[in-house]
Amino acid sequence: MRFSFGADFFDFFRASARAERAAERTSAKAVGRIAPAAGPAHMSRMPPSPRPPEIFDRSLVRSRLDRAWARGEPGGGADFLIARASEELAERLSLVKRRFALAADFCSPGPHAAAALAAGGQVDCVVRFAPTLASLGAGDFLGAVGDLERLPLADGRLDLAVSLLALQTVNDLPGTLIQIRRALKPDGLVVAALAGGDTLTELRQCLTIAESETLGGASPRVSPFVDVRTLGGLLQRAGLALPVVDLDRTTARYADLFSLMRDLRAFGAANALHARSRKPLRRDVLLRAAAVYAERFSDPDGRLRATFDTLWVSAWAPHQSQPKPLAPGSATTRLADALKRRR
Repeated sequence: MRFSFGADFFDFFRASARAERAAERTSAKAVGRIAPAAGPAHMSRMPPSPRPPEIFDRSLVRSRLDRAWARGEPGGGADFLIARASEELAERLSLVKRRFALAADFCSPGPHAAAALAAGGQVDCVVRFAPTLASLGAGDFLGAVGDLERLPLADGRLDLAVSLLALQTVNDLPGTLIQIRRALKPDGLVVAALAGGDTLTELRQCLTIAESETLGGASPRVSPFVDVRTLGGLLQRAGLALPVVDLDRTTARYADLFSLMRDLRAFGAANALHARSRKPLRRDVLLRAAAVYAERFSDPDGRLRATFDTLWVSAWAPHQSQPKPLAPGSATTRLADALKRRR
């Protein structure tokens, strides 16, 4: 990892800090924490904007990731999903016939994405904002520690933003997407991958059945995941143009339930729901879950299937050069006439 940071790099963070302080002052005024300079004495302060619900325990996400990387890279191939995603990222960017002056990797749980950007030959400078110091990694990129929910960026600085398998654990996904869009230059590109769809549906079902049968009720053990349609709507709400969302399904196979759970812990991806039960799973519940898994989701050779759905996102910061939809009523040919000609 290079630490010979030039003046441009420090200017980048100084501008980001100034922008963040200005945003905080603006937000404070908007919610009434800073009184207006003048105005009627009876003017009431505006109530603060509601905070997004805390679905995930973000500090737990970071501490588990730190433990996973404390001894070096997660062993036993537990990082296979992000390794696969980084290869897919390189392939997708190779189809974009453009060179990027400045790119940022936003809080991917390992340095795989930043390394892929540096090796791809399309980016002049790569900055990696790691979620924790232990997961920062080393490579031909500039490194810093950041938080997906409070990105240290000034507006309009990036040509390319990427994030692999990190966005699924933010509490305010729309707000994070808006921050990324603001960080992009006009016509800048964002490419991201996040766990979604039916990821770990087998594990979710088996743990729910086992707890319900054994304890008479179930605690949430697997995180909720966004689907393709919802994610497409969030991209549009964030003000991103030409959004595309597609799903890549990976089916991994394990000897048993406990091998799957070891992989999740090894990569710091265990349950981090804020509403999770603080009690460890009882042995009888785990054994029943393992039995249900083997009964319902085993292949003929006895190995167990585990579904991992990766939702891929690509979108652009708006720019006047981009194609735009035609105005309603501007068509010159009726659809019925076009269909007749095809017969």
